[in-house]
Amino acid sequence: MIEQTDNLTNHFLIAMPGLADPFFAKTVTYLCQHSREGALGIIVNRPSDLTLGDIMQQMDIDITETEVGRMPIYFGGPVQPERGFVLHEPCGQWDSTLRVAPTISLTTSRDILEAISVGKGPRKALVALGYAGWGQGQLEREMVDNAWLSAPADKSILFDVASAQRWKAAAELMGIDISLLTSQAGHS
Repeated sequence: MIEQTDNLTNHFLIAMPGLADPFFAKTVTYLCQHSREGALGIIVNRPSDLTLGDIMQQMDIDITETEVGRMPIYFGGPVQPERGFVLHEPCGQWDSTLRVAPTISLTTSRDILEAISVGKGPRKALVALGYAGWGQGQLEREMVDNAWLSAPADKSILFDVASAQRWKAAAELMGIDISLLTSQAGHS
């Protein structure tokens, strides 16, 4: 049996170069929950073709802040791809929020989108459709199989680094040049 890894909530999962799964190849996933029961995360470096303006239009939410409509919508993961998730800081008070870290929360309620649309939402936000989920022991097995690196999350990578640079930047948190890693696992 694979033992529980340290709690990886508020960590990045960085896909190893050999991870060939099309959903997760070269991704950075921000882990919002990790426990003995499993894990939930949002892929933070895979923008979709949608913008927040597209989503707001579908939800009949008027946008008064022009730049809000141009915000990218991310592919958050293959589970519930029709459901929206907002990673944001600061935390704030919303109808359905999970506080992940002292300054980062995950909100799934409409009220945060309404606030963002009129410039009254959180200062920094990443909006995703879907999430990545792991059942009991699944993430731990994948880590033993050399599918992932983990590193404590850095909110500047989450909100300020260009999405195309996040995979490399997250690995650099550990002093690793991800492009130099091999896909072969070494076990003794």
